[in-house]
Amino acid sequence: MATKIYIVYYSTYGHVLRLAEEIQKGAASVEGVEAKLWQVPETLPKEVLDKMQAPAKGEAPIIAPNELAEADGLLFGFPTRFGMMCAQFKAFMDATGGLWRAQSLSGKPAGIFYSTASQGGGQETTPLTAITQLVHHGMLFVPIGYSFGAGMFEMENVKGGSPYGAGTLAGDGSRQPSELELQQAFHQGKYFAGIAKKLKGN
Repeated sequence: MATKIYIVYYSTYGHVLRLAEEIQKGAASVEGVEAKLWQVPETLPKEVLDKMQAPAKGEAPIIAPNELAEADGLLFGFPTRFGMMCAQFKAFMDATGGLWRAQSLSGKPAGIFYSTASQGGGQETTPLTAITQLVHHGMLFVPIGYSFGAGMFEMENVKGGSPYGAGTLAGDGSRQPSELELQQAFHQGKYFAGIAKKLKGN
C-alpha cells in the first residue's frame, strides 16, 4: 500500500500555499508515496479578509481534524503571528482533542514549514513553539536538519527556512518565495516522504 502524506496548511496571502505545492511535488517524487494537499478552515469573516486584501483561497479541500488519522505522515504549514503559528492553525489543532484522547496520531511522523514577514520574524521560533502540538499527540518530529546541503548556508541572498523546515519571507506581502526557498520546500517533501515510507515499512 502507498504511504499517504497529508500536507495540511493555512495561507493568508499564498506564500505558505506556494511552499505546500513544492513540498507536495517533492513528496510525490518518492516511489510508493501519495501526497495530498489540505487546508484548515478559515476563522476570519469575509469582510475582514476583504479589508486585508487577502486573495481567494487555494483549491485544496478543507480538512476535518479526524481526517488527520488517515495519513501515514503529516506536514503542517502556516504563517507566523508574533513568532508562533497563526490563530487559524492553532484553532484547528485545538479541535483535535478527540484524536489526542484516542492517541490516533501517536507515532506518526510530522514536519513543519512556515512563512514570516522578516528574517527576524520567527523563522526558528515559529516551528520551535509549534512542536508542542506534535509532542502532546506523541508524533515524531522530523526536521530537515542540514540535509539540504549548500542551500542552508546561502549568504548572498535573503532566504527563509532553517533546520526545522522550509520557510519563506513575505515582506509586505509582495515578495514571493525565491527559487532557493522553493527548492528547499521540494527537498523537505522528498526527505520527509522517504522517512515516512521507512517508518511504515514500505
